[in-house]
Amino acid sequence: MSYVDAVDTEHWAGIGALAFAAFALGLPFQRPGLFLVALVGVGFAAYARFGDAPAADLTVDRDLSETSPAPDSEVTVTVTVENTGSATLPDLRLIDGVPPGLSVTEGTARLGTALRPGKRATFSYTVTATRGSHEWEPLTAVVRNASGSRERTVEVDSGTTLRCLPTLEASSDLPLRGLTTPYSGRVATDVAGSGLEFHSTREYRRGDPLSRVDWNRYARSGELSTVSFREERAATVVLLIDSREAAYRAPDEETPNAVERSVDAAGEAFSALLSTGDRVGIASYGPEACWLAPATGERHRATARRLLADHPAFSVSPSEEPFYPSIALRRLRRRLPADAQIVLFSPVTDDYIATVAERLDAYGHQLTLISPDPTVDDAAPHRLARLERDTRLRRLRSHGIRVIDWGERPLAVELARATRRWSR
Repeated sequence: MSYVDAVDTEHWAGIGALAFAAFALGLPFQRPGLFLVALVGVGFAAYARFGDAPAADLTVDRDLSETSPAPDSEVTVTVTVENTGSATLPDLRLIDGVPPGLSVTEGTARLGTALRPGKRATFSYTVTATRGSHEWEPLTAVVRNASGSRERTVEVDSGTTLRCLPTLEASSDLPLRGLTTPYSGRVATDVAGSGLEFHSTREYRRGDPLSRVDWNRYARSGELSTVSFREERAATVVLLIDSREAAYRAPDEETPNAVERSVDAAGEAFSALLSTGDRVGIASYGPEACWLAPATGERHRATARRLLADHPAFSVSPSEEPFYPSIALRRLRRRLPADAQIVLFSPVTDDYIATVAERLDAYGHQLTLISPDPTVDDAAPHRLARLERDTRLRRLRSHGIRVIDWGERPLAVELARATRRWSR
């Protein structure tokens, strides 16, 4: 518990001057009414100077209806404050320290009351859970004397934490490019072998499976031949999230910023890729370094879930750490497996990240860009920013990079539209 010395609130400022002015006017003109006003003013001035703000000893108990909720679920917060001191608190204002990543959707995180020794005051409000680990800041109590002329501030901490992990549920399949691993999977290749899609025929070899013999050709010509199919292999994918300060953009205060949308989309993509047998990893491109090497399995899924929820690289606000672009790019290149393709999540609000995308694609890591759109069309500067972003996306497309311009519609809808467009 921390205290701040009592200070004047200035609520009664000027009352003494008003009483003196009324007395000064009433004296020469012999006006009893002005004398009465002066007398009342003197009484209020004396009342305002009477007593100091009492010292408060408070304990806080904060109860959450759920400590590990799913994203977007509502959590009821019940705060109980007890006066454990010996002084009565005639004017007590309570302000709970709601974490900056949570928003109050019902009720209020404030309470005004009076509290006698040993008594408790309780208030409740509802917050909407968002991804991450959220630590409540200390509750602030403002204690005033009976006249309200003096106040002191007390901060009381109770150590409350809400941890919201992403569900990592796939809403749709993520279309991948041709770069693959030697392991079987779902990405069609130009390699002949076992699969579902026809590739070619060749002369029969001793030991070929009878199921792959072209019996129709044998019936026509009497020659044995073996059918080869297009092999389907697994891919190694790194989900790269642009977490630089320039990526923390949103069309308005009520809409999640582009980094938040990118992290949510990466969670969906991670689950979709893992479910189809691909090796998938996660990385950040920003001041806070984050790297989860591509792998498979449920333990890998659990690790990614915790990382997307708690890692400082994916915080709801920009990091204050310095960012060194050249170092970050070199570090990323050293970590990337040679056969890895990249899915970059970025709003592309500047030319630099577009250049990074081009370079990574040129290095042989086939790149797909999923770009949450943070722009609006309500003023000339905003329209210019939208035009510049559209120009960058067109430039990336012209270099052979797949681009998904993600607007207000669900990501699954945008992925389905892009898949149809790319398959033509």
